Amino acid sequence: MPQTPAHMTGHLAPVPDEIDAADLPVTGTLPPELNGRYIRNGPNPLPGEPSDHWFLGHGMLHGVRLRDGRAEWYRNRWVRTAYLAGRPELRPDGTPDLSISAANTHVIGHAGRILALEEGGLPYEVTPELDTVGAHDFGGRLTTAMTAHPKQDPATGELHFFGYGMVPPYLTYHRLDASGELVHSREITVPGGTMMHDFAITEHHVVWLDLPLTFRPELVGKTMPYQWDDGYGARLGVMRHDRPDAPVRWFDVDPCYVFHVGDAHEDASGRIVLNAVRYARADFTALWSTPDITDDPAGPAAAAAASSASALLHRWTLDPVTGVAKEETLDDRSVEFPTLDDERVGRGARYLYAVAGPEIVKYDLSGGEVTGHALPEWTSTGEAVFVPATSGPRREDDGWLITITTTLDGNASRLLVLDASDVAAGPVATVHLPRGVPTGFHGTWFPDEPS
Repeated sequence: MPQTPAHMTGHLAPVPDEIDAADLPVTGTLPPELNGRYIRNGPNPLPGEPSDHWFLGHGMLHGVRLRDGRAEWYRNRWVRTAYLAGRPELRPDGTPDLSISAANTHVIGHAGRILALEEGGLPYEVTPELDTVGAHDFGGRLTTAMTAHPKQDPATGELHFFGYGMVPPYLTYHRLDASGELVHSREITVPGGTMMHDFAITEHHVVWLDLPLTFRPELVGKTMPYQWDDGYGARLGVMRHDRPDAPVRWFDVDPCYVFHVGDAHEDASGRIVLNAVRYARADFTALWSTPDITDDPAGPAAAAAASSASALLHRWTLDPVTGVAKEETLDDRSVEFPTLDDERVGRGARYLYAVAGPEIVKYDLSGGEVTGHALPEWTSTGEAVFVPATSGPRREDDGWLITITTTLDGNASRLLVLDASDVAAGPVATVHLPRGVPTGFHGTWFPDEPS
């Protein structure tokens, strides 16, 4: 008799329902200026519904409302997508219905809207209370899927994003203006259907990640239909985003895969510097092939291999004069979910934050120092989101880190608030959540509008 898939057990186990809880207990002191909502997204299959891969469950939002030093509420809601409703992926005319999206990867704010994102389809708009408004195609202008990792320019307010496809067009670049209108779209030529999960922007450029994870049609309906392809090659592309038809300059790099970018910027010599979490082939393959069914005889060995897979903070320096990409590893610890102060996107961040197993780490990219706060080994630690301080002038790391942690057995979760300027000191406040929250993907802090 088949057992429960490994990605639906312990700290990954989906919750069966939606709940609300008020006046959450707090240990320590919540900073009184943290007035807003932390919302985090992740996959959560319906009860009794198997999932073929951790990435494929229906999107569920978990929210915590903070105000005036109190944790007013926790609530969780499925994103009411067409996929959740069971609508077919194809319309009667045979064309794909882009509203068939799990909306399970990220949640962002732009131009007054909150959007739940997953790279296979359209974004879904939700309310601050986590109710679903519906699929959003920007007035019919968006005709591709939308990445879960758009980048907002802190100076212009523009939102840069892309969609990739299993069939042509394989890659399409889009840009929203600060008011939320889709003002530019163009196809970018790549050799085939590559799974491009993230990208980067600088003040003047987009940085593309054209890497060897490619579409395999025979896997559709069975698992994630993308696998490593040694014949595809690996390259980074640089394109001016302030010129509508600017060419892409491609730089060959050693084969690897990147799920998440830390930051990118243009240095004083005009080179593009990209910091991201890099998987070598063996580490990516071990992670990607983690067994879905725990009664597979190869399961324990494959799971052990995946647990030892390393993803290292890496730097590429792309020189437009020589056409050469310099590559270097910045740290030998395995990390994921790099984050930064959003006001430094594309402009060069001094500090990056990441998760290394149960530890939250802080990188000083200028001084080279790495500090961190280690949580107990029985803890699954989620992405740490930076929230800037709002009172007076501030240094780049004046603010807080917010993350949700869950015990490995899935029974208990906490929302932690750390001082970003002194991560090693540990949480300044801990909000005790009313249930175990499954380990998920990405979240965002949504501050209250000034009164």
